Amino acid sequence: MILEVAVLDVIPGQEARFEQNFREARGIIAAMPGCRTHQLQKCLEKPNRYLLLVEWEKLEDHTVGFRQSPQYGQWKALLHPFYDPFPTVEHYERLGE
Repeated sequence: MILEVAVLDVIPGQEARFEQNFREARGIIAAMPGCRTHQLQKCLEKPNRYLLLVEWEKLEDHTVGFRQSPQYGQWKALLHPFYDPFPTVEHYERLGE
């Protein structure tokens, strides 16, 4: 299992629209092969910061399967206009399993 971690800084004042668009976008990622679970969390200290956590079966399910899919274009159109700056995405694997 691979954990995708992205810190999403949303343009201040756009949080409600971002959250609304994410409700639509989450169906896109949930339907992707290899996507096990996902969650979006909102930061308490910075109201325009979110944490996106996605569990993938393997790294390529995200980096190739999702990012090179037609559905990724829909994801980008729904969410990418809200980011400032554009997020850094990192991938983690659990040790000791």
